[in-house]
Amino acid sequence: MSNILLLSENKLLADDLAEQIKLAEPEFDIFGEDDKTVHFDIIIVDEDTAALKTALQQKVPVFFLTSEDEAGVAVNHIFSKPFHLSALIDDLRGCINRFENSRDGFLRFNCYELRPISKEIINLNNGKIIKLTEKEVAVIKYLYKTKDHIVSKNELLQEVWGYSPEVSTHTIETHIYRLRQKVEQGDEESLLILTEEGGYKLKI
Repeated sequence: MSNILLLSENKLLADDLAEQIKLAEPEFDIFGEDDKTVHFDIIIVDEDTAALKTALQQKVPVFFLTSEDEAGVAVNHIFSKPFHLSALIDDLRGCINRFENSRDGFLRFNCYELRPISKEIINLNNGKIIKLTEKEVAVIKYLYKTKDHIVSKNELLQEVWGYSPEVSTHTIETHIYRLRQKVEQGDEESLLILTEEGGYKLKI
């Protein structure tokens, strides 16, 4: 899952664009400016140059949608209205892939660095590199992006497994347990995932 922050003063446009992006790419989750507890992979700014300046201070790719001639704006992803939705989606996909494979796209927390594209996590205390499965990367990424609240088993079931009928909450418990054993390797100072009442939380 990739989280996108969409900033627009035009609610109708924002709602329609968010719906169209989600339909075209279900792996994208779209949030508005009121969502403060989520880690964003990309920021889309519609028209607002003041919001654009703030967004450019973040270490994530920024897209700017404009109906004006903005040749002087220092942003790599400018879409002049009207634009083709498919072109925007393709650029979003490519941008996320490039970003996650760059140093800025690595996720750092506690004593770990997660490298999503190469499917590996590094223990920064001892330099050990642990290879992960795609599902294990997805679990860690989701817990990282929701790091300010406890994630329930049902939430993981929905967001990571997509409510697969083959997966139960017991399967998730086993999966989390094995992931912890694999990465932590019995080191109490290198905790990865905390089991809390009601679910799980990444050790930040």
